[in-house]
Amino acid sequence: MADFEVLVLGSGAAALATAVSAAGHGAQSVGVCEKSSVIGGTSAMSGGMIWIPGNHHMIDQGIQDSREETLTYLESLSHGRMRQEMIEAYVDYGPEMVQWFEANTEVIFEIVQDFPDYHPENPGGNRTGGRSLECPLFSFKELGEWSNAISQSRQMSPYLLMNETTLGRGAATGIPRELIKERAAEDLRGCGQALIGRLVKSSLDLGVEIKTGFTAEDLIITNGVVEGVTFQTDNGLVQVKAEKVVIATGGFEWNPELVQSFIRGPLERPVSIETNTGDGLKMSMRAGAALGNMQEAWWVPVIDITDDEGNYIPWMVNRERVNPRCIMVNSKGKRFANEASNYNAFGAAFHHLEAGSFEYVNLPAWMILDQEYLVRHGLCRYRGEGTVPEWLTTAESLPALADVIGCDGLQLEETVATWNAQVADLDDADFHRGKSINDTHWGDGTRTESATLGPIDKPPYYAVQVRPGALGTKGGPLTNANAQVLNLDGEIIQGLYAAGNAMASAMGMAYGGAGGTLGPCMVFGYLAGRHAVQSQS
Repeated sequence: MADFEVLVLGSGAAALATAVSAAGHGAQSVGVCEKSSVIGGTSAMSGGMIWIPGNHHMIDQGIQDSREETLTYLESLSHGRMRQEMIEAYVDYGPEMVQWFEANTEVIFEIVQDFPDYHPENPGGNRTGGRSLECPLFSFKELGEWSNAISQSRQMSPYLLMNETTLGRGAATGIPRELIKERAAEDLRGCGQALIGRLVKSSLDLGVEIKTGFTAEDLIITNGVVEGVTFQTDNGLVQVKAEKVVIATGGFEWNPELVQSFIRGPLERPVSIETNTGDGLKMSMRAGAALGNMQEAWWVPVIDITDDEGNYIPWMVNRERVNPRCIMVNSKGKRFANEASNYNAFGAAFHHLEAGSFEYVNLPAWMILDQEYLVRHGLCRYRGEGTVPEWLTTAESLPALADVIGCDGLQLEETVATWNAQVADLDDADFHRGKSINDTHWGDGTRTESATLGPIDKPPYYAVQVRPGALGTKGGPLTNANAQVLNLDGEIIQGLYAAGNAMASAMGMAYGGAGGTLGPCMVFGYLAGRHAVQSQS
């Protein structure tokens, strides 16, 4: 007899959504096994948004959307790399997933107001917001002993909603400290903490058994049917039998060998939880799974900073690079992309390979800014006052700054002069910064073309290296629309499912909008859990 009807590997949004869905659809016993001592994975460290076109909150607010528009939009970003069955399942079942969770669990959502898609001018793109959702604040006091066992971001306070952070549109000065203190006193948490907190509470309410310190070693397979998992624990090897096994262990971005083998270009700074080492990928490969989308990741530009105690923090550079009075240059001192583009698109810029030199010509990359930038916005945790931190290079002139960072000084001066002239004309003729609604959404709040434009002319000048990072990888075993894993012949591997970043992403190379990572986690977790209970195959 099986230990569990459904056994889920991992504890992020995909894993917990699977567990809650399975239990909520009638599974008598559901287990969640996590190898770390904390649960929540990268999801708990994230902004916590989900991108769900056509959701009922949009309908309730009179925001127009349609299946056809969404598919047209995604197809405009796909370059043929999306599997039609998967992307249609995502679009069709996303609204149902939201309604089911809100009707049956502690998980509820609300629209992140005025948040456009990442490519809103593309056919079918949303310019006004509504497709991106987040959970309202949630009190961790409801989690009992689990309240202190959930992973946390090193970049964001846990007590913020998305638009209060610099990953959203939060002001550089942040929200009032008194409000943060009030939320802390009640342990009211937002962003990824709210999503995972609500999923954990729902799991506990439904009787899901959560285990930590269980490292999945391999699948138990009998006559081609998955029947459980072998775990390494503090007590040695343990076999756990299950009727259905769901791999939701995250990506493989922290496994250098797998990154070297599969990822399309340099990935220097993962910003995910360090336990994402490809455990699920390796197990599925040994089981004969076909793989897909292995070259892709959820790309993000990252800078290395330290906190007040000197601890290293890989900082996702989001609004910081969009604010006026900064640009990004390569080692030749030239701009190479619209700095206000969405962070995933930046992966393509970093990975541009010069055919003649066979070099990644935009690496290393540097963010260049002036004193006025720091006065107005600060940078990461440095507010522009006191001793300049070691991670931020400074000089009184642009040539001197170029000497320190090792780029062409004359070219840097010319680049900044060209930029300043374009700013004066409110026209970035080189890369069209400020022309997209996505650009101005992140800017200084004016929502005009000047929202992200400003001269670099107030010394001293500053530079910080920007590196190609990732929220996670996007490749893994191929699945059908029910999240069942497929073998090399396209046949179902009986008893095996995959969800989240452990599966071949339905999104291909695209990132449609804010929440484009967690949206598929929730949708395919929901579908995996439901199908694992309702199907005999």
